[in-house]
Amino acid sequence: MSRYDTDYRRMRFNTRAVKSGEGPDPVTRAMNTPIYETSTFGYETAEQYDEMLERGAQWEPDLYIYSRTTNPTTNALEKKVCALENAEDAVITACGMAAISNALLSNLNAGDHVICSDDTFMCTSSMFADILPSKGIETSRVEVLELENIEKAMRPNTKVVYLEALSNPQLKLSDIPAIAEIAHAHGCLFIVDNTFLSPCVMRPLDWGADLVVHSGTKYYVGHGDALCGIVAGRREDINRVRYYYDNLGSHISPYDAWLALRSVRTMPLRLKQQSENAMALAKWFEARPEVDFVTYPGLESHPQHKLAEKLFVNGNFGGMLCVHLKGGYEEMCRFCDATTIPPIATSLGDVVTLMFPKKAYNNLIRISCGCEDVNDLIEDFEQAFEKCR
Repeated sequence: MSRYDTDYRRMRFNTRAVKSGEGPDPVTRAMNTPIYETSTFGYETAEQYDEMLERGAQWEPDLYIYSRTTNPTTNALEKKVCALENAEDAVITACGMAAISNALLSNLNAGDHVICSDDTFMCTSSMFADILPSKGIETSRVEVLELENIEKAMRPNTKVVYLEALSNPQLKLSDIPAIAEIAHAHGCLFIVDNTFLSPCVMRPLDWGADLVVHSGTKYYVGHGDALCGIVAGRREDINRVRYYYDNLGSHISPYDAWLALRSVRTMPLRLKQQSENAMALAKWFEARPEVDFVTYPGLESHPQHKLAEKLFVNGNFGGMLCVHLKGGYEEMCRFCDATTIPPIATSLGDVVTLMFPKKAYNNLIRISCGCEDVNDLIEDFEQAFEKCR
């Protein structure tokens, strides 16, 4: 047994982020996992190849035949994700929507019914409003903060309950344990999108979710340079997701998987700084006379603050906050245009602070806090307010 065969999953979170799934390359002894930029893998004999095909059809780990299905770089990332999510297995997809699509389509067929939160990412909303109904899958959108809404929406053909742990963009925090209990009592699979929090802040599988999905592009990668999607959960459920993932061609490139591997090692450090920055900014904005309200789960004013204290770990409340200014659309635009540090951009979870002004949500400004010095951010927002006067 090699000294590098240590079971890091029994160690603490930060150690798992750095060490799980990786070790010296068995051929070259390289410390960093290589980028296996190959489409196919060669075998010595026809008999050996047939054996690999048969075993591969059962989704045995560490078997490599074709990179659409499995790849050593991607497999290393899957192992690391399992350790961080407390999952039996994980699959890495090309992007977050690929993860969501495969998680849903592998568990829903024509004639089935799915319940979804009424506050989700716009492409997720399109999935429930258009794509799933077009395939004969009934959908119900409900306010999941009121648990009785989920109970009332249940039907004999309901197969899945789906929601975002912390919703996009209104930052509503769902009661994951209570909803898991309702879903399982009705024989439903419970899928949670944890993109806005990451496993550094909360691990839905620990609270009863069956599958957790992420746009890994956000906090897992966190540097704005690679697309990545994640589905994690029980092995039997992930095997079903893998079947769809393989047939639909939802694989990530080995290079993007390598970028995610590089990044996830520092995810706990990034999230700690991003959470600290978000808390400081939330308190600062809340005290400003120009601000109508601030939404951040770390604030006592957040409606689900006590629930956040129960579900979140290590005193982190995440890097996402929303600010609503008193002056309406024009004030929102003037303020955002006057800042110099955060760009106006889509996405989140980056080491760079990003602002997303959302006219469609009553002029809400969604802020994804980065790792800059928070005093510089405060000074920048201060001068932006000054310019708006």
